[in-house]
Amino acid sequence: MSEAPVKEGERIAKRLARAGLCSRRDAERWIEAGRVKVDGKVLETPACVVTEKSVIEVDGKLLGAPERARMWRYHKPPSEMVTARDPEGRRTIFDSLPKSLPRVVTIGRLDYFSEGLLLLTNDGGLARQLELPANGWTRRYRARVHGNVDEAKLADLANGITIEGVRYGSIQASLDRQQRSNAWIDIALTEGKNREVRRVLAHLELPVVRLIRVAFGPFHLGELERGLVDEVPPQALENLLGVKRPPRKEGWAKPKPKPAPPHAKRRRT
Repeated sequence: MSEAPVKEGERIAKRLARAGLCSRRDAERWIEAGRVKVDGKVLETPACVVTEKSVIEVDGKLLGAPERARMWRYHKPPSEMVTARDPEGRRTIFDSLPKSLPRVVTIGRLDYFSEGLLLLTNDGGLARQLELPANGWTRRYRARVHGNVDEAKLADLANGITIEGVRYGSIQASLDRQQRSNAWIDIALTEGKNREVRRVLAHLELPVVRLIRVAFGPFHLGELERGLVDEVPPQALENLLGVKRPPRKEGWAKPKPKPAPPHAKRRRT
């Protein structure tokens, strides 16, 4: 998987999103408002294809090259919505993320009460690719439940289960420890359907008290503290996902630091 250049057939909304300006949906609104030009003409519809040679302007300013794909790990605390806006006015992850981050989208979701690893990226195309079930990425959780665990029923989840007409695929679940009327369970699954862990465990009469995602594919929560964000190094993205870093231009050299002005030097005593 690699960060590809702009291809023939790329729609303008995708191009604006890849440049880090907005989401595709917002891009379509901008086009309807007449804020976007391609080759000197104001767009009237998002059904426009651009190439590397297209001259794109937004609000009269030339659009720069797409940003390189970047990814961050975020330790989501409970009681945060994974959405840009919540109609009920609840706190969202975007209220907590550092203002220095570029526009990011989430890779997968966690529900309001769940916590743990949430992956963020500035590349919407990359996010959609990594969410595809075909990737087979394993999501790993730690669940604290109320009740006495029947380990045989946990083992049966490996065969999949149907609950109220919804079929859930194979789930690897094992008891970590039972503490009187509460227990910790380790869970691994690949589908990641909406509230899957909570619904399956509730079906086993094990209501979830706390749910922590500890890994998503090759990325792990590790020691990242609650509420903190940590960028995945470019080298790791290249090794794990094949995301290439943009090549250096010929003749490019890291600029040498400017010498400190004379008045900034420390006097000898």
